[in-house]
Amino acid sequence: MKILSTQVCIIGAGPSGLLLGQLLHDIGIDTIIVERSSLDHVLSRVRAGVLEQGAQRTLEAAGIGGRMHAQGLVHEGFAITRETDVHRIDLSGLTGGKWVTVYGQTEVTRDLVDRRADTGGVTYYSVDAVEPHDFAGDKPHVTCRIDGEEVRIDCRFIAGCDGFHGASRRAVPEKSIRTFEKVYPFGWLGILSDVPPVSHELIYASHSRGFALCSMRSKSRSRYYIQCNAGDSVEAWSDDRFWTELRRRLPPDIAEAVTTGPSFEKSIAPLRSFVAEPMRFGSLFLVGDAAHIVPPTGAKGLNLAVSDVHYLFEGLCGHFLERDRFLLDSYSERALARAWKAVRFSWWMTTMLHRFPEQGPFEARILETELAYTLSSEAAKTALAENYVGLPY
Repeated sequence: MKILSTQVCIIGAGPSGLLLGQLLHDIGIDTIIVERSSLDHVLSRVRAGVLEQGAQRTLEAAGIGGRMHAQGLVHEGFAITRETDVHRIDLSGLTGGKWVTVYGQTEVTRDLVDRRADTGGVTYYSVDAVEPHDFAGDKPHVTCRIDGEEVRIDCRFIAGCDGFHGASRRAVPEKSIRTFEKVYPFGWLGILSDVPPVSHELIYASHSRGFALCSMRSKSRSRYYIQCNAGDSVEAWSDDRFWTELRRRLPPDIAEAVTTGPSFEKSIAPLRSFVAEPMRFGSLFLVGDAAHIVPPTGAKGLNLAVSDVHYLFEGLCGHFLERDRFLLDSYSERALARAWKAVRFSWWMTTMLHRFPEQGPFEARILETELAYTLSSEAAKTALAENYVGLPY
C-alpha cells in the first residue's frame, strides 16, 4: 500500500472541497483532495449559481474573483408573480444596498479547478473506495484506490465535502449523529436553453397550476424550471410541452415575451430539506451537502457550502497558525446555527410558492394569505430580502 501524508485530507472536489483546499493551500497548510468522479464529470455538473456577497468575498479570498466579476450578473431585485400580478422585491432598497450575483456553480468549479492547478495543489480524480478511518482516535487517515493502487493518506484532519451520498457522513456511527429530513411531494423540471432570458432579474411564479422559475446563466443562456410531479420522467416532457406549461404559469405579458428554443440539458431535481447534527466527529468535519440539503427555492445550497468553508477555514487557521482551538471546536455550532436559518428560509419560500398535492382548502387559503401578506408588508418584504441576500457569517 502506498502511504501519503498531508495536514488536511479533503474528500470531494466540488466547490466546497476545492474552495477549502485553495484557501488552506494559499496560506501554506498542506492539503490533498480526493474525488470519486472524473475531472470531466465534475466540470460537466449543471447547478444553480446565485451568490450572496459573503460567498463572493470568500471566492475572492481564494483568488478567483476575476471572471466572476467580469461575467457575473448583478441582481438588485427579483420578481414574485401571483397568477397575473407581478411584485418586485427590491433587494438593494430593502437591505441598505446589498445584492446577489448570478454566476453558475459550474463556472465557480472551473475557476477553482484552474486556480488549484496554477498554484500546484494536489487533487486526485476518479478515485475508488474512499473511506475515512480513526477520526475518533489519534491516527485519522483515508484509504482509497488511485489508478488501481491501494493508498493510505495520513492526516491531522479530514474534511468531508463529498455531498449527500458521499462516504464521509456514512462513516459516522449511527448513534453519534442525528438527522432531520423533509421530502417534498414534487420536483423541479429544469431546462437550459441558449435563448435570452425573459427578464434581467429572476422571476418566481406562484400559480394554481404550480410553481415556475425564470432564471439565467448569462445574457444569452436561460435556465427555466417548473414544478412537476415527483414521479414524472424527463422523457415525458418534450421541449414544446415544457414551454407551453411554463407560459401557462406566468402572467400574460411575461409569457408572451418568453423566447423559446431547443434545450441542451433537461433534468428533474427532487426537493428535500435535510440536516445532520453535529457537523464534527473528532477529526472529521462535514461540509456543505454532506451535512445539509435545502430545496433550490431561495438559492441557498452553494452559499451554505461556502459559509461552512468559511467557518472551517477559520478554525483550521486558528489551530495550525495560532495554536488556538476555539474556532475549530465551535465549528459545528456556528455552521449549524447559520444552516438552520437558511433551511427555515428555503422551507418557507418553498411552502409559500408551491402547490402541495395533499393540501386541503384551509391550508391552501392560509398559504395564499401568507404570500399576499408578504407582498403587501414592508416588514415582511424586508425579512425576505435580508434572508435572500444572505445572513452574515
